[in-house]
Amino acid sequence: MKKIAAIFPGQGSQSFGMGEDFYNHNALAKEMIEAASDRLGFDMKALMFEENDRLEKTEFTQPAIFLVSAIAHKIFENEMNIRPIFALGHSLGEFSALECVGALDYLDGVALVHERGMLMKEACENVDVGMMAVIGLDDESVEAICEEARSEGKKVWAANYNSDGQIVLAGSKEDLKAMETILKEKGARRALLLNMSIASHCPLLESATAPLRTLLERDVKDDFVAPVVSNVTAKKYQSREEAIDLLGKQLTMPVLYKQSVKAYQNEIDLFVEFGGGVLKGLNRRGVEKPTISVIDMESLETLYKELS
Repeated sequence: MKKIAAIFPGQGSQSFGMGEDFYNHNALAKEMIEAASDRLGFDMKALMFEENDRLEKTEFTQPAIFLVSAIAHKIFENEMNIRPIFALGHSLGEFSALECVGALDYLDGVALVHERGMLMKEACENVDVGMMAVIGLDDESVEAICEEARSEGKKVWAANYNSDGQIVLAGSKEDLKAMETILKEKGARRALLLNMSIASHCPLLESATAPLRTLLERDVKDDFVAPVVSNVTAKKYQSREEAIDLLGKQLTMPVLYKQSVKAYQNEIDLFVEFGGGVLKGLNRRGVEKPTISVIDMESLETLYKELS
């Protein structure tokens, strides 16, 4: 039997129709979506399946992505009964990783990330913030440019280390725009301002940290069946205490995604991305082990065949 790592996408993987194939063809998926709607007090089917202006808002984006990831993994787990060697997620996806390994109930989780989204929104409400994808520069160059900008009073930080040659910055939208020319002069192929209303994984979210820890203390359990790799440290953890500490820090610290997958890829044969395809794309650069993305029943069947 092949050894797998379960990986989970974060914000940016949402799209209209997400989870609909699961809902239409699997009784468990239908049950989970209806239960999540009852828990949250709004219709998850309408949010995920129909065009609307809410799916791009972080307080709605987060529970939608979390729920689809949980559904994809639970269907797989029921069919194959295979435990991952470890789990990891990209930002929000780390909460999905906790659910995958048994440390977070999916209904508690869907409510938790909805509240997390509201805390992040509130932290950024009075500041014009944004995020920017930088492509074609090495980490050290981007970090040096950001450090110099901060020495000049600008609010910009490296937020997501996605893959070799791709880093996402977070901070003041005005300061990010001002850096576009500088980044390109230093050799960046692209410096693209993203459609984001929050600035994740930087000090601008400090006010959300304490209330998030309270939510984590309420919901996280000490029932890990496998370790989770932290976005903050790129190291494994396997206890409630560590999860609360690290996920609290995660709000204001950069996501070490590429460091995480590279650090542990030799322990597994296959990465399985549950609920999206973004991480499969990131893994094409610098990651040796293959990735299969599970987004519907057909891709689940592909995974079953690969593991049979």
